[in-house]
Amino acid sequence: MNQVAELPAKQSRQSSLLAVMAERYHMDPQTFANTVRKTAMPSNATNEEFAAFMMVAKEYNLNPILKEIHAFPKEGGGIQPVVSIDGWVSLINQHPNLDGYTFEWTHGANGDPISCKCIMHRKDRKHPVEVEEFLSECIRSTEPWKMKHRMLRHKALIQAARYAFGFTGVMDEDEADRIAAMRDITPPPRPQMSDFAVGAGSAEATTSETVNAETGEVTGENTDTTTGSAVDEEGPSAADAFRLGREAREANRPLRVPKEIAEANESFEAAWLEGWDEVDAEKQAAAKKK
Repeated sequence: MNQVAELPAKQSRQSSLLAVMAERYHMDPQTFANTVRKTAMPSNATNEEFAAFMMVAKEYNLNPILKEIHAFPKEGGGIQPVVSIDGWVSLINQHPNLDGYTFEWTHGANGDPISCKCIMHRKDRKHPVEVEEFLSECIRSTEPWKMKHRMLRHKALIQAARYAFGFTGVMDEDEADRIAAMRDITPPPRPQMSDFAVGAGSAEATTSETVNAETGEVTGENTDTTTGSAVDEEGPSAADAFRLGREAREANRPLRVPKEIAEANESFEAAWLEGWDEVDAEKQAAAKKK
């Protein structure tokens, strides 16, 4: 009996949210829902995500059809409400405690902005909120950031609004773009023995490698003194690290992973150690036969 009674109530609450939003903009609820889905939502958004998005839009009194707020697809599923600069200005100016805001600039000798400070006043606070944003921390190589003053002013305004009024659950468009542009920095998988082509050389290798500790990119030349063959021009790989590990053990050098390999990439270090371990096992097996 309770389940039967709860279902209409839940549907009623969902319907009322859509009806209230549609009435605000003088639209039919179904037409309003279809318009929002087509203009402000990812095409694969679920009904639950649509409902959550509409709740945020209603909470902050933002118009999704005017793109004051739209939904940004999150990596791994779900959506993130994103508020445009017009939406942030609307949010700030409709707040009953807003008592105005001003900007202060710091410029370099070439006229470019160094920082922008937004000073935001509340009617119910004695002291204003001051937030300073620096160009060096915000600028990106994108088209909007060619207008340095405008974009930096936007960033200062938005951050000051967050501190002054506690707006949560939303981000600005520049933040969303930064997330979308992030590259995958997941470490590569640990190499398997089958991935490596084992070299048979037993002499030491002469190396002149340069390893970027941040990216793991290895450049330079590595030449085997026995064969005189150089590593592929694209730079050493995990297979090369494996070979170097073998050669180090064959030459009875101390068990110590070269700094360049250890700092370059976890897979390189693992490959070097596996090369070492393989030769060590071979030596132990040979000793037992004797």
